[in-house]
Amino acid sequence: MSKTQRSHLLLENYIGGKFVPCVSHIDSYDPSTGEVYCKVPDSGQDEVEAAVAAAKEAFPGWSARSPEQRAQVLNKLADLMEANMEEFAKAESRDQGKTVTFARTVDIPRSVYNLRFFASSVLHHTTDCSQMDHMGCVNYTVRSPVGVAGLISPWNLPLYLLTWKIAPAVVTGNTVVAKPSEMTSVTAWMMCKLMQEAGVPPGVINVVFGTGPKAGDALVGHPDVPLVSFTGSTATAQRITERSAPYCKKLSLELGGKNPALVFADADMDQCIATTVRSSFSNQGEICLCTSRIYVERSIYPEFLERFVAEARKWRTGVPSDPSNNNGALISKEHLEKVRSFVALARSEGGTVHCGEGVDQVELPQRNASGYFMPATVISGLPNSSRVMQEEIFGPVTCVSPFDTEDEAVSKGNDVRYGLAATVWSRDVGKVHRVARRLQAGLVWTNCWLVRDLNLPFGGMKNSGVGREGGRDSYHFFTEVKTITIKH
Repeated sequence: MSKTQRSHLLLENYIGGKFVPCVSHIDSYDPSTGEVYCKVPDSGQDEVEAAVAAAKEAFPGWSARSPEQRAQVLNKLADLMEANMEEFAKAESRDQGKTVTFARTVDIPRSVYNLRFFASSVLHHTTDCSQMDHMGCVNYTVRSPVGVAGLISPWNLPLYLLTWKIAPAVVTGNTVVAKPSEMTSVTAWMMCKLMQEAGVPPGVINVVFGTGPKAGDALVGHPDVPLVSFTGSTATAQRITERSAPYCKKLSLELGGKNPALVFADADMDQCIATTVRSSFSNQGEICLCTSRIYVERSIYPEFLERFVAEARKWRTGVPSDPSNNNGALISKEHLEKVRSFVALARSEGGTVHCGEGVDQVELPQRNASGYFMPATVISGLPNSSRVMQEEIFGPVTCVSPFDTEDEAVSKGNDVRYGLAATVWSRDVGKVHRVARRLQAGLVWTNCWLVRDLNLPFGGMKNSGVGREGGRDSYHFFTEVKTITIKH
């Protein structure tokens, strides 16, 4: 491993099949200790220019390969990552703050599966054909790769969401320039070390590390990058849209969420509470699909709140390497302060904080005393107009509120600018179908959470994004369609 003289991990960009040093670096922190442990390239225009040039040069040869040949390379990369599963899981935990258990059971297995899934699905798409016998014509469609894809992934599920973009982009014949979050770059760099052995030709996958305003801006504004896939904040997506507009780029934007759970009186209470604790607090609440507003039918509201708070208190927060802990540390000091500020705001508005921040202490060893830890926090008594109920907090915080009628539940569920995901809890089959149709969300789970078939569309409504990704949707996004008419 590359190290600096103070034993910091020193990352390098991966451009044209080679690791390239960078002149300046950004400090990257271990969230569980609050200490700098890694130096990440602070890339800008020059590094992005070199990466785009390498990707452009590699495009003709890579796009000329058959889907089967490209899939073979992805499957080999997946095998190599799986063989290094434990190393990747520990690195993801240290870099992001999540527990090693979560990285080992969720992040890295799903990263491997992303590669295998798209390597398989690309072999099973069909195109359209129509006959016009009265005109003596037949029409058919063909799909071609677009060119250099700009891929920007976030810090919450670093390798998981990076591979979700890289896999469909390259298997359809594009070449890529990827920019992971500067806060969580290590597993992307580790993956680059496997590229050569996997048989990835130089320039097909380039990874440039750095910040959004420098490296990200240079990438999305580059005239030779015709499509951009981004996962992150709505504010950044607005900037990307503005920078892309002069070039009419294809955009896929997966943004924030303020996801409701609607709990009806006939719900299976045991299953609902266990799953909703998990959906509210998994990965420190740092998943765009986490539940942050829970609306409960009034007749069961007191019982639900009491039992939910009791279960939330059992959700253990602590050192990420301890297998008995459910949550580790939040990503950064700044983010921890932001999440805490929402809890303080809730208190100032008359909300009740039942457990978590300011109520329960996180017991930590001395080494982790400066880490960015926050216990699972449950709040009640806030109006829907509160910023705590309206804005994405992205931490281990959820709010519980009662409702009286189905119409009121749907209205409250939809009363935010986001529309990514929702959950509905009821034994009434007619009700779950009816409510699911009325909720303004790209994904609705009923009596479960985070059950994903990667063939199906993923994405949000309203301010939660533009476009969808998934088996067929990613295939369509990362290719251009052409209609050909033959007169005979």
